[in-house]
Amino acid sequence: MRGRVLRRVAALLACVAAGVLGAAPAPGEASRPPLRVLQLNLCHSGFASCYTSRAIDVAAAVMRAHRPDVVTLNEICAGDVEALGAVLAWVFPGDTIVRAFEPAGDRRTGGPFACVNGEEYGIGLLARIAGPRRATVVDGGLYPDQDTNDPEERAWVCVHARGAYQACTTHLANTVPAVAFAQCRYLFGSAIPAMHTSAGYEPTVTAGDFNLPDRAQGCVPGDAYVRADDGSVQYVIATADHVLTATTPLDLQQATDHPGLLVSLAFCSVATRAAVARSCT
Repeated sequence: MRGRVLRRVAALLACVAAGVLGAAPAPGEASRPPLRVLQLNLCHSGFASCYTSRAIDVAAAVMRAHRPDVVTLNEICAGDVEALGAVLAWVFPGDTIVRAFEPAGDRRTGGPFACVNGEEYGIGLLARIAGPRRATVVDGGLYPDQDTNDPEERAWVCVHARGAYQACTTHLANTVPAVAFAQCRYLFGSAIPAMHTSAGYEPTVTAGDFNLPDRAQGCVPGDAYVRADDGSVQYVIATADHVLTATTPLDLQQATDHPGLLVSLAFCSVATRAAVARSCT
């Protein structure tokens, strides 16, 4: 047991040094900078009791203060993605900001769910790509498993940036835990692997409101991912070629019914992990 703990601590220190302090990557591997991921459930549809009308302004202030690379957005309107995308572009002038939005489905109409203002309602994602523009792929959709008694059908969306990373977000069902669990299993067992197959593997981070306070770890494949959470239902889950370096809940000034969740990740190559493990045996 003591040997396993020592190897784990040594691997963490080595990966943090490589990702955060800029140590040279292993031969044949590109250097990958650390990522700061900000998860926000903004309750900005206009129809929920947690709506305050202040969430977008507070989110913008948080983004300016903390400078995240990836922002995952739950319970927002389509126009909010553009508004907050402009904020991230201001924070990182000259970099590429990829914007993605996926509407929730409305079982009653067969079309997208709508905010009170008439815009489509759903989830969004902002991904900052430093340096030259890269080839990107955006994919998303509705889950095959839904609560048939809930008019809102839940969705997922991902941005794949070649040579950088893949980022995803989701907002799982809040009515039946078994449905949320099935949606989570689909995301990590089917949707994300399918994008890795079609677009090529990139280190991947997924964040969102999972509505699974006790069972989220069980729907994520074993040792293939690392996880941070807000102590409740919001998670940041990254492929195991990352290490978690910081997790910070953020006060959103009662503009919504969830805190913000800011997570810092360092890239940890397989070669680095293997080398450290060998040195500690």
